[in-house]
Amino acid sequence: MKNIFITATDTDAGKTFVSCAIIYALTQQYHQRVAAYKPVSAGCELINGELVNDDAKWLTHYANCQQSLKQVNPIAFLEPIAPHIAAQKHQQAITVSDLSTHFTQINALNADINLIEGAGGWRLPLMVANSAQGTRNTTQFMADFVKAQKMDVILIVNMKLGCLNHALLTFDAIKADGLNCIAWVANCASETPMSNLAENIESLTQLLPIPKIAQVDFIADAHMNIRAGQGLTFTDKIKIAAESIDVSILLPQHKAEPKSAPKPEGNNRT
Repeated sequence: MKNIFITATDTDAGKTFVSCAIIYALTQQYHQRVAAYKPVSAGCELINGELVNDDAKWLTHYANCQQSLKQVNPIAFLEPIAPHIAAQKHQQAITVSDLSTHFTQINALNADINLIEGAGGWRLPLMVANSAQGTRNTTQFMADFVKAQKMDVILIVNMKLGCLNHALLTFDAIKADGLNCIAWVANCASETPMSNLAENIESLTQLLPIPKIAQVDFIADAHMNIRAGQGLTFTDKIKIAAESIDVSILLPQHKAEPKSAPKPEGNNRT
C-alpha cells in the first residue's frame, strides 16, 4: 500500500482536478485500487442534512473502493474559510489525532494506493494556539498529519506570477519536515496563461530536484469535436488531463529516484 499526499503552492491551485486525473489514470490505465481521503474541507453545501464539499464529491466519484462521502471527507464545514477558524466558530477543534483516527478506515480498505488531498497549502493550520493557551506547541498543521503517517508528497504548482518562489519554499518546507516530495505537476489550467510560461516551467525543472510528471494545460471545449451548444463535462476534461500525467512513479512497485539537484551558483537561489 502506498500513501500519496497532494499539496500545492496555494489554495485554488488545482489540487482536486489533478488528484482526480491521477486517480483516473491509476484506475483506468493501470487497474489500481485507489482510495481517496480529504480529511478536512471548508466550503460545503447542505444537502439532505449532509455537508457536501464539491472537491470531496469528485474524489469519491473517481476513487474505486466504494467509499462513502463521509469516509472520504470526515471533517467538513459549511463556511468557505480557513478550517481552523471554521472549527473555532463551531466550538470544535481539529487535531492530528482526529485525522489519523479517520485515516485508519482508509487503510482498512487495503487499496493499492491511498491518495490524500490536503487543503490550502503545505502549512495549513488545523489548530492555532491563542495567548490563553500559551505556547506554539499546541499549534498543529496538516503537515503534522502527513509527517505522522510518513507519506510521500506530490507538489502541485499553480503556474502564475510568483510561482517560482512559492514552489521552492514549499518544496524546502516539505524536505525540512523530513518527507519525500517525489514529484511535481505544473498546473497551467488558466484560460490566460502566465507570461513566459515555458521559461518558468524550465526554471522549475532545473531548480526542483524531483521529476515533473505532468503539465496540465487549460482544456477548452473546442479540444474535442462536440455538438454545438454542448461543452465538455468535468469527466471529459479529467480524461484528457489523465493522458498527460505519468503516474508510473506512483505505482507501488516503483522506487522513485529523485534526479540530482543542480549545483547552486553562490550561496543563494536566484
